[in-house]
Amino acid sequence: MRFNEIKRNIPPVSQKMLTQQLRELEADEMVNRKVYPEVPPKVEYSLTEKGQSLMPILQKLYEWGEAQAENQ
Repeated sequence: MRFNEIKRNIPPVSQKMLTQQLRELEADEMVNRKVYPEVPPKVEYSLTEKGQSLMPILQKLYEWGEAQAENQ
């Protein structure tokens, strides 16, 4: 996904905070950052294999949260 696509999908996040988080995720090898030599610059982010390995865990957390919301 491109930076602005990510930002649109997380409305309350500031550009500064999103940039910081993406840098941390890249440093932790959770996401890949690919820069295309274009004007204006084009940057795309994708999950690494390590990042994808978290998806089942995140899905379970999501399901747990949904179940908790239904019980309230």
